Amino acid sequence: MLEKREFYINGEWVAPATANDFAVIDPSTEEQCAVISLGGQADTDAAVAAARAAFDDWSQTPKEERAALIRKLAEIYEARKEEMAQAMSMEMGAPINLSRSSQVGAGSWHIQGFLKTFEDFSFERDFTATEKTLLEPIGVCALITPWNWPMNQIMLKAIPAMATGCTMVLKPSEIAPLSGLLFAEFVHEAGFPKGVFNLVNGDGSGVGSQLSAHPDVDMVSFTGSTRAGIAISKAAADTLKRVSLELGGKGANIIFEDADEKAAKRGAMHCFNNSGQSCNAPTRMLVHKSRYDDAVATATEVAENTRVGPASDDGRHIGPVVSEAQFDKIQGLIEKGMEEARMTAGGLGRPDGLNRGYFVKPTVFADVTNDMAIAQTEVFGPVLSIIPFDTEEEAIAIANDTPYGLTNYVQTQDDEKRRRVARRLRSGMVETNGKGFAQGSPFGGYKQSGNGREGGVYGLEEFLEVKAVSGWAAE
Repeated sequence: MLEKREFYINGEWVAPATANDFAVIDPSTEEQCAVISLGGQADTDAAVAAARAAFDDWSQTPKEERAALIRKLAEIYEARKEEMAQAMSMEMGAPINLSRSSQVGAGSWHIQGFLKTFEDFSFERDFTATEKTLLEPIGVCALITPWNWPMNQIMLKAIPAMATGCTMVLKPSEIAPLSGLLFAEFVHEAGFPKGVFNLVNGDGSGVGSQLSAHPDVDMVSFTGSTRAGIAISKAAADTLKRVSLELGGKGANIIFEDADEKAAKRGAMHCFNNSGQSCNAPTRMLVHKSRYDDAVATATEVAENTRVGPASDDGRHIGPVVSEAQFDKIQGLIEKGMEEARMTAGGLGRPDGLNRGYFVKPTVFADVTNDMAIAQTEVFGPVLSIIPFDTEEEAIAIANDTPYGLTNYVQTQDDEKRRRVARRLRSGMVETNGKGFAQGSPFGGYKQSGNGREGGVYGLEEFLEVKAVSGWAAE
């Protein structure tokens, strides 16, 4: 069993001020795989103080020096990517092949994307012939990250904070902290100045709340549940710090009559990927009635053919969900769905042959109406709800009838319709015809899916203040 009780503060690994052990559970086995410490107020204060002390010097370092350190970090990440893959697979149950490709790859994708964007990024902009607009680092940033895509979210926060000259305290999820601790090792190896990057483990009610309310924290960047995002916003309100939130989703995947023949299969596979633990998953499949029966049959077949197994298994499959609490929540929503709609695949309990681990059967519900719990609640498991529609207007209305607004999907070969519908969907992102987003594309949502954007130039600007200076040049 791994023992990872120390925090990374001011360039050193330090013991917690007060011992408070927390067991990290391998979701494939339900056995303890590591022990960490949960921090307290003294640990939070020490990390914030280190970040505050480092800010003045770091914020004034030349852009090229910051970029060079990030490039070194990227090199270390690539050299030690197998360690990172193993850590994520153990802590959150990602199948090892998925961990090596998508989970590790997401981190590589974002760090390289930010480096490309940063090359041409200017912190000074001419407003008039004499007036200059300066973009300056906001200060000390609290980065609070989730367990479902650990490196994806740490890179989307830590790299732009570093690049723009901010200092930071990272609180990774206590459920899946091993990848964050390994990332801290990479930062140390890269040679960042003391205090620029700090890490304190803790839970949301402890370190998370302490960082959100801390008077010396200038910004909180949080990814997680809408419930937690609301709590963070309230805690941050007294100090009027900036709060950037990437929260839940309940994506609608609109399959029109003229969609390509693989649309339903593509959508179901996307929904079940990462065991359904993605905020941007297309969990509501809206299908034109002329294609509805075929789509239900296709999604059912995909669910039945999706292999479920331990994270250590080779080959294409989905692993467990992250924890007992998540498993129980998903089981409760599947049970509710069985009362509300017609289940065509999956159901309660573990898949056959698996008697331990938080494994969930890929589940499909048909004849869903948008007022049902399974259509309105973010399940965060491999559960798909299929809803029929008649007209374009009806499809748009159903898609928008949700408190969330992260990612919606449109499938049609009519380019005019595709663009028209995309404009009317109330979400921060609209993926069309299975075409993924480019490197540096802004990631974020509307409504209860949060505010702010991550990635590329938008992600850099999120960590900057805007300063207007008159008389910069002579008349």
